[in-house]
Amino acid sequence: MPAWKSLVSLLALASRATSCAHHGDAEVVPEHEREELLKKWDQEWSFTGIASFAHLKPVKCLIEPSENYDIAVIGAPFDTAVSYRPGARFGPRAIRAASARQMAGTSYNTRAGINPYQSWAKITDCGDIPITPFDNGLAERQMYEAFLELGSRKTVNKAPKGGDSIGTGHPKLVTLGGDHSVALPALRALYQIYQKPITVLHFDAHLDTWNPVRYSAYWQSEQTQFNHGSFFHKASREGLICNSTSAHAGLRTRLTGVDAGDYTNPGPEQGFIRIHADDIDELGPMGVVDTIIARTGLDPEQPVYLSVDIDVLDPSTAPGTGTPEPGGWTTREFIRILRGLEKLNLVGADIVEVSPAYDNKGETTALAAAQVAFEIITSMVKSGVDEDLGGWYGRLNEAPGTVVEGVVGGAEKVFKDEL
Repeated sequence: MPAWKSLVSLLALASRATSCAHHGDAEVVPEHEREELLKKWDQEWSFTGIASFAHLKPVKCLIEPSENYDIAVIGAPFDTAVSYRPGARFGPRAIRAASARQMAGTSYNTRAGINPYQSWAKITDCGDIPITPFDNGLAERQMYEAFLELGSRKTVNKAPKGGDSIGTGHPKLVTLGGDHSVALPALRALYQIYQKPITVLHFDAHLDTWNPVRYSAYWQSEQTQFNHGSFFHKASREGLICNSTSAHAGLRTRLTGVDAGDYTNPGPEQGFIRIHADDIDELGPMGVVDTIIARTGLDPEQPVYLSVDIDVLDPSTAPGTGTPEPGGWTTREFIRILRGLEKLNLVGADIVEVSPAYDNKGETTALAAAQVAFEIITSMVKSGVDEDLGGWYGRLNEAPGTVVEGVVGGAEKVFKDEL
């Protein structure tokens, strides 16, 4: 090909490339057109959009150091410390998908009298911690550093009810597990942030304070200490847990050996009181609540970590978990208990052991976990509101169960007033 033809070809290519580059430049959209576009298209249905938790804005917060928030949802897809069925690494994905009907515009919580997604707090889905599945020691370190980083960020908004709690000025993390061992690095991070032992409220079918030798007294290593049944034992030995205010609830596990030694052996991990699943038959949900609050207290200077193993629920409604135990609470009973604990001084929480491979077609385990997260987030937001919002399904001034003009909750009176 003659040289001049080669030159012409090159110039033509350059011209097309330049044209394409200009075509891709962002154009300034007039304000009135932008408003029209928002009116037409700024909408999502529960089944559309990216599967973030509750349709919150997804941000990879660990690589965005300038991203701040008041409450962060963070996934911990880790399950290589389980003693029975694996699969909880897929829990964060399943819980997020199950939260699809929690949309900001349609999430007014009637029991609390507040919409947590349209209140004072900025809530962000911070994505997942990229935890290695090949080395549990490294995974433990990754989670600790991630929780410490995310929990040490500045908050965005000052809660209306501010300045009277140890948690003021610190963001709160809601972790989607993952197996239950993720609670150990979370407690280590919280201890560093708050510089004191943390009160733990632990909902679970199992103790999770087992001495690691329970699994094998002969084959021991540093990493055998880190498993989803011994992390509270390890945390207590490290001084991370306040042993005078912590509580187990929902227990129904079998114990080791031929006696109740797991309940009576001396050790700092015995600092938990124990509420068994059967106790709800005598106490009722609110009796369980009263027992918990009597133990944990409502001290604004004492941080509380709420740890929820989804196997606290009966496998009939939550089969998708790694270590199922028959005889658990119903979803309704558990949610009612959580609703009664809204005044606890929560600084963090987790929902763990959702293993979707064992869930049913209705995804009832993941749905329950998403609802548990919603209730916890609601309580975190409501605790920062400096007014009496009432709640309990519309009852602003009456206690639960009050009948007003013949209708529970005063619905008839409201209807008459509107007429």
